[in-house]
Amino acid sequence: MSSPGASASVPLSAAFAQVGHLATLSWKVLRAMPQRPYHVREWITQAWFVASVTILPTALVAIPFGAVISMQLGSLTQQIGAQSFTGAASALAILQQASPLITALLVAGAGGSAMCADIGARTIREEIDAMEVLGVPTIHRLIVPRVIGAMVTAVLLNGLVSVVGVMGGYFFNVVLQGGTPGAYLASFNALAQLPDLWVSEFKALLYGFVAGVVAAYRGLNPSGGPKGVGDAVNQGVVITFLLLFVINLVITGIYLQIVPPKAL
Repeated sequence: MSSPGASASVPLSAAFAQVGHLATLSWKVLRAMPQRPYHVREWITQAWFVASVTILPTALVAIPFGAVISMQLGSLTQQIGAQSFTGAASALAILQQASPLITALLVAGAGGSAMCADIGARTIREEIDAMEVLGVPTIHRLIVPRVIGAMVTAVLLNGLVSVVGVMGGYFFNVVLQGGTPGAYLASFNALAQLPDLWVSEFKALLYGFVAGVVAAYRGLNPSGGPKGVGDAVNQGVVITFLLLFVINLVITGIYLQIVPPKAL
């Protein structure tokens, strides 16, 4: 008869094993990226595929997201008599936090799910096993181009979301809340700094890597059959979302400690 402690430790052991396998795949992908031959055409194909399914939803989500942030901060700054700082507060919030997260969530939800389904279908059809028998490096040939495509698309979409979000925030603050255009732009110019853009792009790059690796890992390890592929897609999206928020917390905390705020 097994003890309760032993039975309770089984799910925890399985979770740690999954984390170890995911970390191992991440290391293999990083190690395979600089290896030749470079499948540039495949990289471009995968990047275009991810962009084609995410660019329109990303732009459409960025507009109301930037508007909500701008209107909420505009209302708050009016209450405390600091309406001239609405532009800086809303633009920095969009640039540092909203843009990378919106990009990552859509890359993981749209592009990552399609990537996971594609790799999962190849796995259950035993194409992955056939490639390994023939000596074709699966990680280098299939996974690396998809991960790089997700990373490149995330970085480019992050710039798009930043521009669209800031423009949407400007419109709703100036037109709907009666803000001053000059004060909005001047406060942003006074408080924003170049490291804010760099950390935003770095977050997007890292989020794209995480989304691609998690999608590939779940696609390579479905539970079996078409239903298993569907379950793997759902699990991959959920796992990616959880990892993204944890990574965002860590990076934001480190950034705020390392980079001092710009003085007025």
